[in-house]
Amino acid sequence: MTSLSESNISHLAQSNALPETGLVRLSQILGDKKKGIPAIIPVSKTSWWAGVKSGRYPKPIKLGERTTCWNVFDIRQLINQTKPGYT
Repeated sequence: MTSLSESNISHLAQSNALPETGLVRLSQILGDKKKGIPAIIPVSKTSWWAGVKSGRYPKPIKLGERTTCWNVFDIRQLINQTKPGYT
């Protein structure tokens, strides 16, 4: 599984790309090159889902059979935990 390195933390600091409240889809978190959406957390989908399974990343919310999202609060919390000097 790919880990978040300090060199990638600058990407995480761009959390202003996230809405203040609500839910976000995986493409908003990991980015989508085809749609021009930058990654907030720069890991692969495989690494993300492995991290969800292991508990490293937040649990998703299922809105439907093919619709999965995450609470923005949980994603912001993940970003804050990954910043250097976090206590």
